[in-house]
Amino acid sequence: MFGTSTAIPGLAPDLLVHDTAAWRPASLLAGEGLDLLLESAGARWKAQPPAAAALAWKAYTYWLALPAVLGFASARRIPLLTGTNVLMHFRDPRPLLTLGLRPGTPIAVLPNDPLALSHLPQVRVVPDEEALLAEFRRSLLAEHLTPLLNALHDRVHLGKRTLLGSLSSGVAYGVLRSADALPGSSAETIARLLRALGVEDLIELVPDPSGRLDVQRKTCCLAFTLPTPKVCRGCCIKDKG
Repeated sequence: MFGTSTAIPGLAPDLLVHDTAAWRPASLLAGEGLDLLLESAGARWKAQPPAAAALAWKAYTYWLALPAVLGFASARRIPLLTGTNVLMHFRDPRPLLTLGLRPGTPIAVLPNDPLALSHLPQVRVVPDEEALLAEFRRSLLAEHLTPLLNALHDRVHLGKRTLLGSLSSGVAYGVLRSADALPGSSAETIARLLRALGVEDLIELVPDPSGRLDVQRKTCCLAFTLPTPKVCRGCCIKDKG
């Protein structure tokens, strides 16, 4: 239904979580769950609070957006990733946390999608692709990430542009890493998704030495401040010495 694999680290198998006993709603991260997120990130990367927050956001937004990014790119389907529809747990520290969706999470589709004729209660038919992208922005950004963005900004005084740069790069990488299995132009798909979120000015797509597209960031995730500094591929500070 969502156009994603059953074996993606950071996401529950098949995305849906049928036994929710050990899971918590992701909306808690903008409130009482924020301490757990930052403590887990600090332990995972041995990072000081600003870097822990930046890296936690980077990891979280990548895994969170991926079902909608791949759903749009592969099948023009958008699971509505609101803070209440998304569930999380911290039992596996390797991807920092694992995300899944409640059964019955709504999914937006186009009128010509076979799901539009299914009459399933969770299927929402929208008139066109612009409306589909509006659902992407509303559910992912307005009803999920914006409250978390504000909470992180208030807690550690990270710039919102810095954080949104990681969202922008995460969306782009989600498409590029799956490009061989996706139809159409990766650059066009990325451009449409980033415009929908209003973060299109925070990265550039550039050719790597093999000629494949890669991401050049205009903001930094602060990984260079870790005890063992890391400068990510495409980082904006890479050429500044």
